Amino acid sequence: MGPREEIVYLPCIYRNTDIQKPDYLATVDVNPQSPNFCKVIHRLPMPNLKDELHHSGWNACSSCYDDPSKRRNRLILPSLISSRIYVVDVGTDPRAPRLHKIVEPIDLFWKCGLANPHTSHCLGSGQIMISTMGDPSGNGKGGFVLLDGETFEVIGNWEQPGEAAPFGYDFWYQPRHNVMISTEWGAPKALGNGFNPADVRAGHYGQRLHVWDWTTHKRIQILDLGEEGAIPLEIRFLHNPAAAEGFVGCALQSTVFRFYKTPARNWAAEKVIHIPGKKVKGWALPEMPGLITDILISLDDRFLYFSNWLHGDIRQYDITDRRNPRMVGQVFLAGSILKDGPVKVLEDKELDSQPAPRIIKGKRVQGGPQMLQLSLDGKRLYVTTSLYSAWDKQFYPDLVKEGSVMMQIDVDTDKGGLKLNENFLVDFGAEPDGPALAHELRYPGGDCTSDIWL
Repeated sequence: MGPREEIVYLPCIYRNTDIQKPDYLATVDVNPQSPNFCKVIHRLPMPNLKDELHHSGWNACSSCYDDPSKRRNRLILPSLISSRIYVVDVGTDPRAPRLHKIVEPIDLFWKCGLANPHTSHCLGSGQIMISTMGDPSGNGKGGFVLLDGETFEVIGNWEQPGEAAPFGYDFWYQPRHNVMISTEWGAPKALGNGFNPADVRAGHYGQRLHVWDWTTHKRIQILDLGEEGAIPLEIRFLHNPAAAEGFVGCALQSTVFRFYKTPARNWAAEKVIHIPGKKVKGWALPEMPGLITDILISLDDRFLYFSNWLHGDIRQYDITDRRNPRMVGQVFLAGSILKDGPVKVLEDKELDSQPAPRIIKGKRVQGGPQMLQLSLDGKRLYVTTSLYSAWDKQFYPDLVKEGSVMMQIDVDTDKGGLKLNENFLVDFGAEPDGPALAHELRYPGGDCTSDIWL
């Protein structure tokens, strides 16, 4: 197991706020012994406005650690809306990242016919692979951009010509089973400025998993999860490189599906968790889903965590029995059903009363728990509250006004259990240029959501 995390990198977003400043990469000190504990110690602003930084990945695999020429010293930062890809040098000074290179949108448009890059993973070949959500016109297109791992030039598409999926989002690969599986969010044009339920009915959002042959780069199977599996977002294989199964969180109906290789050597999926919606008044719709937005598997493949961004809780499941996850921990951290808020819950299959707001160090937490990152020893779960600036603005306008926060949850890794650490808070509402929306969390050197073992 690696050392305890001391710093964390987070993209901070100003798009869809009233602040005309570029998005930036924040470096946060999370070492309790440090005088700068819970402080942003460095900010690297991007050279453009309204990029919508979102997720990040590495230039080299953890599996390349035995190769002295490969160092994990560049962080890949794709911009979801502008389609730029920033390459950040975190090797020269990990506490003060600097910009190394910019891949311009035109390279993605012209060389690949792709846009709206999302997830980046390093490959054993030394290349970097980035999933996309759209074509240059804002329609859905789930393809993959390959970057050279040394020069960071665009090489071209990973997928074979004509093989792109109708929508894209996240992906994970498992070379020992010669497979990669990708997910679907929706058409960038539909989700770019907010969420309209009519767009789901009109077919502008996805509900399928795409199974790819890792060697030939061809799409070999489509798993339609149906309405229950609408908007399948984050996908995670088990970390064990021999495992032929994993889990995907589906946002709209708040379900988790297990996907697995069958005895016939094809792939299938089954629903293993469902969070019931709540009947409400005072909200946009009469029923409020949990909205599962991020999921994570502990490095030992024992626990699954996910966030319900609208209901406002994080859950921990024991997944030792892969087909029957068992909830062992839950903590409420804000959300849309707080007892002093405008929404009244009329019918709730899970709770007896609406949760109280969360106030940490005098700061009321706005929004709901969203991006997750687990410490390598599994004992600390970090969480931020921004989902995506346009949806933040729509569902949690006060989050945009007051900025997001980063919290830390103490995890019982023995029996299960989650407890908020009341002494930890990073308040992105207090940033020098004004309240920012902090998103995904990365540790230098890798973590539970970036590392794929070959």
